[in-house]
Amino acid sequence: MAVIGQQKHADWLALVLLWGAGLYLRLTVMVAPPLAPLIGQELSLSQTATGALTTFPILMLAIAGLGASWLISRIGARYTLFMALLLVAASSSARGLGDTTMLFVATAIMGVGIAGIQPALPTLLTEWIPERIAFGTAVYMNGMLIGEVLGSTLTLPVMLPLANGDWRLAILFWSLPAIIPAFGLLILSRARTEVAVDTGSWMPAWNEALVWRLGILLGASGSLFFGTNAYLGTVLNGRGEGELLSMGLILLNGTQLIASLLMFWLSRHWIGRAGPIIILMALGLSALTFFVIVPGIPGLLALAPAGISAGMVLILMVGLPPIYAVGNQTAALAAGMFGIGAITNFLIPMLGGIVADLTHIPGMAIVPIVLYCLIALPMARGLPPIHPAVYPKQKTSSAGC
Repeated sequence: MAVIGQQKHADWLALVLLWGAGLYLRLTVMVAPPLAPLIGQELSLSQTATGALTTFPILMLAIAGLGASWLISRIGARYTLFMALLLVAASSSARGLGDTTMLFVATAIMGVGIAGIQPALPTLLTEWIPERIAFGTAVYMNGMLIGEVLGSTLTLPVMLPLANGDWRLAILFWSLPAIIPAFGLLILSRARTEVAVDTGSWMPAWNEALVWRLGILLGASGSLFFGTNAYLGTVLNGRGEGELLSMGLILLNGTQLIASLLMFWLSRHWIGRAGPIIILMALGLSALTFFVIVPGIPGLLALAPAGISAGMVLILMVGLPPIYAVGNQTAALAAGMFGIGAITNFLIPMLGGIVADLTHIPGMAIVPIVLYCLIALPMARGLPPIHPAVYPKQKTSSAGC
C-alpha cells in the first residue's frame, strides 16, 4: 500500500509540474494581443507587423522544433524542458528592453524557447505516466489554456495598471515567473526515474502522410485561434467597437477554460477520432464568420463558441503524438506536427493582415483563415487506428482518467 501511495503521489507531482510548464506554452504569446494597440502606436507598426507580434513566435516553433527534438534525444526531455522555460523567461522579458528590432529579435528567441517546451511535454508523458496519456495531455493543455486566458484577459485590467500603464513592464511581470516551473522540474522531479527509450530517429518522417495530416490540421486549429486573437482589435476598431475589445478577448480566450474542463472528461473518449474534430472545427468556423458579419454584442457573443471549439480541437490534436509513437519517435512526430502547424499559424494570419491592408477592410483579415480551415478539414477523416501497444488502456480513477 505504501508503494502504491508513493506512486500516486509521484504521478500527481508529475502532473503538477507538467501543468506549470504548459502554462508557458502560450502565456507570453497571448500578452501581445491586448498590448498590441499600445505597442503599435509607440513603435509605429503596421497592421501586418502588429499581428506578427502574436504570430511571429509561432513561426519560430517551426524553425526550432527539429532542434528541440534533437536535444531531447541527447539530454532528455526533462533537461530540455528546463532550458526551454529559462529561455522563455529571459527572451520574453527582453521584448520590452529596446526598439522595434529588439522587440522582434526577442520575440523570435521566445518562440525558440516555446519550441523546446512543445515536444518535451508529450515525450515526458510517455516516460513518466504512459498509462495516463489522455488525462496527462488534458492536464498540461489545461495549463496552456489557463496561460492563454491569463495573458489575454488580465493584461489590460490587472497587469497594465500594476505596471503603471507601461507595456514594457507589464511584459516583464508576466515573463519572469516562468523560472518557477523550470526549477520545479529540475529539483522536484529529480527522484523520478525517466525511461528514455531509444525507439528511432529524432527526425520526423517527412515521407509519411501522418506527419503532414496532423500538422495541417493543427495549423487549421491554430490559425483559427491565433488569427482571431491577432486581428480581433483591428476588426472591432474598424467598425467603431474598440471599447468591446476586452470583452471580446474574455469571450474568445476565457471560454478556453470551459474547453479544458470538458476535455478532462471527454479526452479519453474522443482522442484519435475524426468526428469530434470535424464537428468542433465546423462550429468554430461558423461562429467566427458570424462574428465578422454581425456587429455589436450579438456578433461578439459568437466568440464564445469559437473559443470553446478551438480549445477542444487543439487538445485533441496535441494528444495524438504520444498515442501514435513512443520514446524518440514521440518527440519526432510532435516536432514535425508542430513545425508544419507553426508555419501555417504564421503564414495564414499574416496573409489575413496583408489582405486587410490591401483592401482597407479589417474584416477581410479573417477570410484566409476560414478558407484554409475549410480546405484542411477533410484531412481529419480516416485517422489511423491507435495501436494498443503504444496507447495502453487508460486507468479509470476518481481523477477522471
